Amino acid sequence: MELGSRLKALGSSNHDLRGFTLLELMIVIAIIGILAAIAIPQYSVYRTRAYNTAAYRDLRNAITTQEAYFAEHGSYTSSIGDLTGQIYGLTTSVGVILTVNTGNPIIYNMQAANSQGDRTYAVRGPGGKINPM
Repeated sequence: MELGSRLKALGSSNHDLRGFTLLELMIVIAIIGILAAIAIPQYSVYRTRAYNTAAYRDLRNAITTQEAYFAEHGSYTSSIGDLTGQIYGLTTSVGVILTVNTGNPIIYNMQAANSQGDRTYAVRGPGGKINPM
């Protein structure tokens, strides 16, 4: 068979050489755009929730550390510096701001918030419940 007749035979079987039409490609791009428009805001909500959870957990750990401090000193501390370090081992997550507002022999009042979150948590102890503010 000659080269010309082979090319002619290939040209006649157009179902093997078909690609996507412009309309099909535009529909796929539109679907991807819709999915992205739904997913991106949900991702932002998920990240904010994770930052808030980090602040909550750090405050919960600070409660445990305050109780350890009380067991050793007989009073609660008003300085976050007393709870961090090698003795009591309190560390905070990246972006979490933990403050001790009140600390005296019988009570403590602490707050925690993440700079990228949207909630601040507070607790008054001993035996207090962590509440969002």
